[in-house]
Amino acid sequence: MYRPAIPDPRTTHRERPLVSGKTAARLVATAAAASLLVGLGACTPSVQAAPAVATAEDAVTHAENKRVAKGARWTQHYFPSSDGSDVELHADVLLPENLPEGKKVPVILSVGAYFGHSGQLDDEKHPHTGPSNRFYDFIEGTDLFSRGYAFVMVDQRGFGGSTGCLDFQGPGEQADVKAAIDWAATQPWSTGAVGMYGKSYDAITGLIGNNLNQDALKAVVAQEPIWDLYRNIRSNGVPRSTIGNVATSYNRIATLPQLPDDDERYRTNAAYEEKHPCVAVNSIQYLTADYESEYWQTRDLARQAKGSDTPLFFTQGFTEWNTEPEGMEEYLTNHHGPQRGWLGPWDHKRGNERAADGRLEMGRDSWFAETISFFDQYLRGVTPTVDYPAYAIQDNNGRWRAQDTWPVVDSSPTLALPGGRYLDDSAEGDPKVDTGNSFYRWSQPLRQATRVTGTPRLSLTARGHGNLMVRLYDVAPDGTGVFFNEQVALVNGGKLAFDLKSNDWTLAAGHRLAVQIGTIQAPGLFSDWTDTPSNRKITVENVRLDLDLDDPRDDRPTDGERAVFLDIYTALSTTEKMPIGKPSFTVPVPLR
Repeated sequence: MYRPAIPDPRTTHRERPLVSGKTAARLVATAAAASLLVGLGACTPSVQAAPAVATAEDAVTHAENKRVAKGARWTQHYFPSSDGSDVELHADVLLPENLPEGKKVPVILSVGAYFGHSGQLDDEKHPHTGPSNRFYDFIEGTDLFSRGYAFVMVDQRGFGGSTGCLDFQGPGEQADVKAAIDWAATQPWSTGAVGMYGKSYDAITGLIGNNLNQDALKAVVAQEPIWDLYRNIRSNGVPRSTIGNVATSYNRIATLPQLPDDDERYRTNAAYEEKHPCVAVNSIQYLTADYESEYWQTRDLARQAKGSDTPLFFTQGFTEWNTEPEGMEEYLTNHHGPQRGWLGPWDHKRGNERAADGRLEMGRDSWFAETISFFDQYLRGVTPTVDYPAYAIQDNNGRWRAQDTWPVVDSSPTLALPGGRYLDDSAEGDPKVDTGNSFYRWSQPLRQATRVTGTPRLSLTARGHGNLMVRLYDVAPDGTGVFFNEQVALVNGGKLAFDLKSNDWTLAAGHRLAVQIGTIQAPGLFSDWTDTPSNRKITVENVRLDLDLDDPRDDRPTDGERAVFLDIYTALSTTEKMPIGKPSFTVPVPLR
């Protein structure tokens, strides 16, 4: 979500709209708007080539504007946010093209920053306006309109055709989500049953929707969300590179130029950011507020999920580089409703996304079948015809298993590790040589295959000030090691305890668990912290590592292939011929 990523090819799809098939009155209005834009110095498309532009009263089909999804009719709407401010939100609505007058349908809603008519992340140079194609893959993959659903895209404040100032998922944007749910539920074509769908930014708004406990919201599908926004930009006080590029990226998206043939209200709203440069105020809070501040507490979605019960279907890559699995288990524990999940070793992908060679990125081919079955169940009351597993999980061996919950924990030992001393110099350490800026603690060889699942937690007592990094390695008998978890923290003397990332990693029999503690290593693909080294010696004592362990022998296999990113991650995370040290602790056999 928040880190600039390679644009998805789907997001840059363009088609040249056809001449409008609407009335001559609309063409006259289009010509008048074009004349006005010429006077303003805008680039004006030919009136004869202009596609139909939807209003709340006059719908447009694919035949009239090729940017409209096939099988749909498009209208545009405006409504206020729910916080009592003057913020006006814009919605693009896609209804089944042949929906009879008076017929009501359930609504799939997506709320976010990427639905501007000129493009998602950048100006995509569309020749004419039209609704965003961000989730046309979902619409086509589920045959959504033939199934009798509406799809609604709402611009959060500051983006697209909505006014206001972007709020980084704070109280203002939470009010926008509430307003969008209420609006979608009360339209004359709506049954009142709303589901939310999204990936990344608009997956976060789905989590927000769940937290709001709106009766109209019946189900949420959230792919690769952020569970606690603070942890995505700071790790236990240590800033990430995200802290700089988030504000830059979203300020740029908020100020994208919209299209000359958009309606006047849309263009006026879209220009609001340039007229009212309020982003600097938000950026200062975002950059300077600490975790205990009201600013971040109102954005702690994991904590706010307590007692929520909206059915939730999500995906999470344990090897994510963009929206990491931090705060996930806390959110799921606080959420009391039905849960479904796909979890595994992939990066920032959609459930249906394919690599260049055609392989499914996650490796499981039932994404659209499962999502529409989920929505049918909770928005329509249709009993599923296929018994999909509640959780489909792929571990580092590339094998999929089915579980009723996650994590499944057979035992939760606390491992006592000897302490040590290191220099906080932020230099890249060499795992084959003791460079003095980190130290390793080694387990005995494991007696049987053991899965490290859930969310590991480290506690210790420190003397000194600076930074600390911990990494967990899976080390084979020949010394080949793969790090599968890491976390960092500020050290200011005294007791310290923090969670690592949630994970699901199986160590083979005969392998060892190695724990590295030391300075924060130089940034890389997975390590993007921008720490300031103290260049001081730090001593750590009373080290305790809490693990959740699972015995893989009782796994229930389910369908799925190896995730594409797994081999990439393993190659980038492997260190060969690590010098295995003297064992100082034992990983106990999980007790089933």
